Amino acid sequence: LTEAIYRFYADSYAIGFEANLTNASDLPIKDSLVVALRNAYPAKKNSQAFEGPSALVNRSIEQNSIDEIEKKNSLNGQIGWVALESRYFATSLIPIKEEPAAVRLALLPGNVVEARYVEPEQTLAPQSQHKFEYRLFYGPKSMNAVQQAGHQLSRIIDFGTFDFLAKPCLWLMNYLYAVIPNYGVAIIILTLLSKILLWPLGTKSYKSMSQMKKLQPLIQELRDKYKNDRKKMNEEIMRLHRTYNINPLGGCLPMVVQIPVFFALYRMLDQAIELRHAPFIWWINDLSAPDRLFRFDFSIPFMEPPYGIPVLTLVMGATMFWQQKMTPPAGDPTQAKMMLLMPVVFTFIFINFSSGLVLYWLINNILSIGQQYYTQKKFG
Repeated sequence: LTEAIYRFYADSYAIGFEANLTNASDLPIKDSLVVALRNAYPAKKNSQAFEGPSALVNRSIEQNSIDEIEKKNSLNGQIGWVALESRYFATSLIPIKEEPAAVRLALLPGNVVEARYVEPEQTLAPQSQHKFEYRLFYGPKSMNAVQQAGHQLSRIIDFGTFDFLAKPCLWLMNYLYAVIPNYGVAIIILTLLSKILLWPLGTKSYKSMSQMKKLQPLIQELRDKYKNDRKKMNEEIMRLHRTYNINPLGGCLPMVVQIPVFFALYRMLDQAIELRHAPFIWWINDLSAPDRLFRFDFSIPFMEPPYGIPVLTLVMGATMFWQQKMTPPAGDPTQAKMMLLMPVVFTFIFINFSSGLVLYWLINNILSIGQQYYTQKKFG
């Protein structure tokens, strides 16, 4: 006989769950209790956020993508919790007593994922009872909600490689929202603060680009002169760099240092549940949804529903093109033409991204253009 008891709390997404097993027979029973979680997933992902089963095993996070379940359908060890994650929400089972156990995964019809928590095998004596205690979590992947559940469930919020940078950015965005209750404005201020923090690196990069731009006529002369001797051409170009004491990588290295911050903000803005259904201005009434002005009844190539005019994305592509024109052209003409295509490629890539993410990229581009213009005027 099994008795299930649930305890709900008004101020928490956590639910107390107690399973009481009674052996009413005259013989001992040897078996394992199994508690299963199930969740249906869409056939196509619309975010870079992880979706699927995860677990805290031996104090480490284990994540299985839905496509990998058939290859890896079992986890064993000290289980802290097991969860089924979506972009913004999680369903989790947390054993109160953490002990060696197993998690069995299965993909069911309809793209339904099942995660079964299997208790260690136990023997229940005749006419005896055993109590199993758990905590269930059915709620949003917001830091406040998962921290209330305890048992390290807060680790379920994972922004990838640069998580250590993304979480402070999330905290700062929420702090700004508490002061100015508009997440769009919070994103703009957050982007501005990150640009101020990285201003010295950006200035160094644009200064190097400005110096390289001055050398372009001389480099072109060397290319024309030694067009049939590539080795000699490269030697002369390197000698020219040494003569003017210019490092051709000087513009790239500072940008590389800034990449972790860009990626951290990218992942945070893509996954932050705070942006779900959060309005900004005018037609942008959901910062977690793609930017669409008007609604069309016909489909548009490369665009996912809903169909409309992606105003922010088009403006972002224009700022990328403007920035590209300000950057010294690559020495190789073919490479230079390819670089001019990058804004078009990025526009198509961003066309289905959330408007909050596109807003960040747009503001960052505008600030970068301003910094680049200022640097070129000062050192040009």
